[in-house]
Amino acid sequence: MQSSHAVAAVRAAFDESNLVADAGVVPLVRLAERIGLPRMVAERLRIDGAGNSGGANAGAKAMTLVAAMCAGADSIDDVDRLRHGAMDKLFTGVRAPSTLGTFLRSFTHGHNRQLHRVHREFLANLTRSTPLLPGADQVAFVDIDPTHRRVYGRTKQGAEIGRFNGVRTLHPILATVSTPLARPVIGAVPLRRGKAADARGAGSFTAEALAVAADAGCTGVRIVRADSQFYNADVVAACRRADARFSLTVRMNPHVDAAITTIAEDAWTPIHYPQAFADPDTGELVSDAEVAEIGYTAFTGRRKAEHVTARLIVRRVRRLNAEAAAGQGRVVQVLALPPGLHRQPVHHAAGGAAAPAARGRRAGGAPSGGVIADGKSGPLAHLPSGNFQANAAWLTLWAIAFNLLRAAGCLAGTFHARATTATLRAHLVNVPARIARSAPRLTMRLPTRWHWRDAFTAFFDAAHAPPTR
Repeated sequence: MQSSHAVAAVRAAFDESNLVADAGVVPLVRLAERIGLPRMVAERLRIDGAGNSGGANAGAKAMTLVAAMCAGADSIDDVDRLRHGAMDKLFTGVRAPSTLGTFLRSFTHGHNRQLHRVHREFLANLTRSTPLLPGADQVAFVDIDPTHRRVYGRTKQGAEIGRFNGVRTLHPILATVSTPLARPVIGAVPLRRGKAADARGAGSFTAEALAVAADAGCTGVRIVRADSQFYNADVVAACRRADARFSLTVRMNPHVDAAITTIAEDAWTPIHYPQAFADPDTGELVSDAEVAEIGYTAFTGRRKAEHVTARLIVRRVRRLNAEAAAGQGRVVQVLALPPGLHRQPVHHAAGGAAAPAARGRRAGGAPSGGVIADGKSGPLAHLPSGNFQANAAWLTLWAIAFNLLRAAGCLAGTFHARATTATLRAHLVNVPARIARSAPRLTMRLPTRWHWRDAFTAFFDAAHAPPTR
């Protein structure tokens, strides 16, 4: 590829008032309005009060932030991308970044709980109106994963040097909902201080995540999956109260070690991973392993009513033992697998041992790992405010924007239903257009030979279709 004109023959002039850079925001905003997001915010969010200047027109402000995040905003100032060219012909009520900063800083913990309720209702309505979670009436996975987001500035509330030495972070925890046929959506997403333990309040968070999944149409089997930080009696109790199943990685302890030693050698079943992963100790690629299961009673140190008898599924892989005596060759060891794979998962699920062990949460990480990566390459590149509650509100609005983009992808077609948010933005949102007016009608003149024209058209038509009765 090369320039088709001499450098001197090309000029740049910002003088066209009928152009927009993000035409895909039009059907996105229309879809959000059809689902009722502005109305939910106006009804649920009660920020107005004496001395509080940020709470008026909360619906318009929340919609502005969500639309900007869908277009790729990762800071409050980036909202200005909605105020260029002919955007004022397509939208009314777009708020300025300074106004939105005041709005976010008006949040308290109670207001964030109200916004969580909006997020929950919006997801439920999305799943009823779009094919967001196909197969949720059969089986759904609720994956719980913590993450840390590095932040800068000693005055940022809640930022602490915790898990990462010398690095100040804030600590979001995500619960995602997915099915074997669908990419995950965000079910719950609280923000915590940097030093907060993953397991703090894990039982109530699990209960909330399962309730969100139920509201989103997950009426079949629900399986909670999490790593060893969430292996505790409160999480399992929340699963049992909600009639959900669980798959939790177990921390090594003498009780688990003793249980593993009782496994007979002929009880191990070979399994093959469709994708090899690296042994964190040796760097060798591992594609084959063996798995066995035994009955196991967990939490025996608690009162008897909290004891849980389930299946302990153990993996082991063959590898060279550098400390073995000469001539011993290859030995079988239980080894710690990479994050996102189970080592000794306690399962309370149907099926044989090899199936859930091979399926598990794949070697590349849990499904929520992709959601976290999407966020960090977009709106979670920064948690932009110095105010903790403002950042918590930003996080929840990102979750709403993420789910809205996922719904857009589902309406656009099979390929985009499984695409990343970066792909959805590039194909469906960040599309340039020229606005033409004819009488009361506005027409967006889009680029010819746009490779994803059919997908954009399918999404646009679905968002603007007459309401069903």
